[in-house]
Amino acid sequence: MFERSFEKETPIPAPQRRTFDWHTRAGAFERLTPPWDPTQVIEYGGIQDGQRVILKVVAPWPRRWVAQHEDYIDGVQFKDRQIEGPFPRWVHTHRVEPDRLGRPDRCVMRDAIEFKLPMGPLGVIAYRYFMRRQIERMFDHRHATLVADMTDHLEIAGDRKLTVAVTGASGTIGRALSAWLSTGGHTVRGVARRDALTFDYDAVDGADAVVHLAGEPIVQKWDADARSRIRRSRVDRTRLLCEAIGRMPADRRPRVILSGSAVGYYGDRADSILTEDSPNGEGFLAEVARGWEAATRPAEDVGVRVVHLRTGIVLTPRGGALAKMLTPFKLGLGGRLGSGDQHMSWITIDDHVRAMYRCLFDESLSGAVNLVAPDPVTNRRFTRTLASVLQRPAVLPAPRFAMRAVYGEMPDEALLVSQRVEPMRMARAGFRFRQSKL
Repeated sequence: MFERSFEKETPIPAPQRRTFDWHTRAGAFERLTPPWDPTQVIEYGGIQDGQRVILKVVAPWPRRWVAQHEDYIDGVQFKDRQIEGPFPRWVHTHRVEPDRLGRPDRCVMRDAIEFKLPMGPLGVIAYRYFMRRQIERMFDHRHATLVADMTDHLEIAGDRKLTVAVTGASGTIGRALSAWLSTGGHTVRGVARRDALTFDYDAVDGADAVVHLAGEPIVQKWDADARSRIRRSRVDRTRLLCEAIGRMPADRRPRVILSGSAVGYYGDRADSILTEDSPNGEGFLAEVARGWEAATRPAEDVGVRVVHLRTGIVLTPRGGALAKMLTPFKLGLGGRLGSGDQHMSWITIDDHVRAMYRCLFDESLSGAVNLVAPDPVTNRRFTRTLASVLQRPAVLPAPRFAMRAVYGEMPDEALLVSQRVEPMRMARAGFRFRQSKL
């Protein structure tokens, strides 16, 4: 009565061996975990027999989930059996099978779960009205992600493998990028910080590429010290990193640097459509972005290709702006910022990581590249859309004076400015956004 099973099978546009290897790498669990699922990895030991994964499952209440792997068949199969967690029994079989038509560049992903419902009759009710749909939704996401990721890795990188040094690897974007790179078979080196301005440059020595993401948070109360930290963390730290790269022997320095920047470069521009050819704007963040980009000159002068990632608002429930918005909006306490007429240029974290990946490999991309979706929206529309998705009202606006009382001058340049930015260079490069509409 309480035993259940679930199975999902999907054709994958990649070879069987390559698809199986994707699952063996450290970033696979993060890539497969749906963005709405707050499950955290406490320990990941691999997928071979006897190796364990320990998770912290948050919903509906915090608890541990410990799974042990078994029945490993290289290139074909692995299983995980729950040995501690919410279900009396849970066995998940992952199989990567040959293509039914024998095509070597295709395979089939099959997930099968056998489990026993908890809580007796109450578990049956929960499964019927809630749990079954959650399992289906989770595996729809997992298989769609696998198809899309394998397609991107093959189309963008092919068989090329890179060693990539990443500053800010523990941040929201850095973690997502590291998971993406590792599942693609690339080597990721986190670049440790030595002090307030310098890094452990040994991690950069011999790397094929550097992705520079580290920087002081923008969303904080601005005073003289905060402004100084923001400027130094971006301008001075970037200059020192690129000077160190410039001193490296030619055969040891990276071929490409992706250096963080921001759409703050353009300043407050009302309804003007902004592309990479638009001039620098006015204000503190515009000044910082200009210095930030100029600070890479020592690397450019020795022939390193540099891409300035002019990033918009990166959307993920796991961190950043959207994570901060979710709680008040879920409580029905959300609303527009100021007038709500200012344009917001956004991008999902998946598309941001994919765009960075394209920038690593596409030698036609250099200089400024806008990393934003092709659908900039007003804050008013963003607010309505988020409230609609969460099925909550959004009738409590945040007036300018209230935001200034909390954050000082920061809202005037980071939250209330209007920046209608378009990704002209990514579009010309043929980049396809997975999430192009809000």
